[in-house]
Amino acid sequence: MSALAAADLRERVLRGVRPLDALLPENGWNHDDMRLLIGAGVRRPAAVLVALINRDDGLNVLLTRRTDDLNHHAGQVSFPGGAIDAGDANAIAAALRETHEEIGVDHGLIEPIGYLDTFETISSYRITPVVAWLDAGYHAVPNPREVAEVFEVPLAHFLDPSKKHVVRMSYQGRERDIHEFWYAGQRIWGATAAMLLNFVQRLEIALP
Repeated sequence: MSALAAADLRERVLRGVRPLDALLPENGWNHDDMRLLIGAGVRRPAAVLVALINRDDGLNVLLTRRTDDLNHHAGQVSFPGGAIDAGDANAIAAALRETHEEIGVDHGLIEPIGYLDTFETISSYRITPVVAWLDAGYHAVPNPREVAEVFEVPLAHFLDPSKKHVVRMSYQGRERDIHEFWYAGQRIWGATAAMLLNFVQRLEIALP
């Protein structure tokens, strides 16, 4: 990717995210689908960090792979994040805290710039994805109890339609289309893939 194209992509990111002072919808963008699957009960608030790293060849997205012995989402690729605790001032505070706890990255290296649309999960969470710049000199120290691996994927990979795949799955007797991406042997699917697709859609809207 040329320097000009990378600069254009960074500008699209800034135009495409919801502003930090935006009032986010109470329900996730997929609320209707989740209501059919798990009902309209209370969703526990959560936050993840969609960290973007400025590399010489473009923007990269930071992702983690969960350890294989977790009770939930074992071995899956995800963003750093988790439930918003009572002591967290907001979704940004939760995302920064969870990122430090999971991969040891200090909040001083992270500059939040906006949000994606909120997303609801089958496990009854409502996730606020916090988009941020991450200093390229960061050094991840994964918490071995939670994170097996930290890696980066070029944002351009997710913008390429040929990299998106759809898998038909059954959940409680209902057929669902699950999106997934593959990169360097990593399967990126489920909620993480859905939030990345939302990011792609917002970037497409932000085209000049």
